Amino acid sequence: MFSNIFTAFKTMFLAVSLGAIALVFSGSLFVGSAWALQVADIPSLNEIKELNGQTWVIDDSETLSTNTQNTIAGKAAALAEATGIEVRVVAIKRIDMGQPAAEFAAELFDQWFPNDEAKANQVLLFLATEDHRTAIQTGAKAKEILPDAIAVSIADETMLYPARKANYNQAVNEGMARLEAVLKGNPDPGAPLLVVEEAETSNYATREETEASSSTVVVVILLILATLLPMATYYWLQSQS
Repeated sequence: MFSNIFTAFKTMFLAVSLGAIALVFSGSLFVGSAWALQVADIPSLNEIKELNGQTWVIDDSETLSTNTQNTIAGKAAALAEATGIEVRVVAIKRIDMGQPAAEFAAELFDQWFPNDEAKANQVLLFLATEDHRTAIQTGAKAKEILPDAIAVSIADETMLYPARKANYNQAVNEGMARLEAVLKGNPDPGAPLLVVEEAETSNYATREETEASSSTVVVVILLILATLLPMATYYWLQSQS
């Protein structure tokens, strides 16, 4: 009798241990490169051009329609020819939860354009679709036409509002349209009135609240795994004995 109890406890201990190990590995998947893209994972512009034939739109998220990609690429190419300012749109699925979108975009900007001269005429519009996060980076020459206040408004208002509703094509199209108007020397059309009105009256989740919510989901999933994996392992070991 006592030997059976000891065997049962030993089996349960082994199951819990295996479950804990599984939890560690499952946790690393949520924060590792298998889930969150790192800047180092993104190829150079030359490599991207070899693969895609263009570098105006890089859609690793697989959420932008062909029509949107072609429209944005056409506008970006025409804008570069007319003004010398090059605009690129990058859409990926997710980045590390603890990393601000602006920081990720800045690191990518540095990777693609390693010095001030290379950055000068560049604009990078960034979108992380599953995280519902947006950011923008601009070079010194671009800033002369596109002030930081307008640039930030394009990312945090024009693009972010539809992105939060998973309207990613709308987000990049409207962001590009506003950016195009300003870079061509036209008056800034401003953020859509709906964005301004809802920002003043709505309790819609903020960027920080969205990121906190994503973190909560991960914690809940890990807790579920911590509960179910030891139980499943225990019953499997029992069936083998």
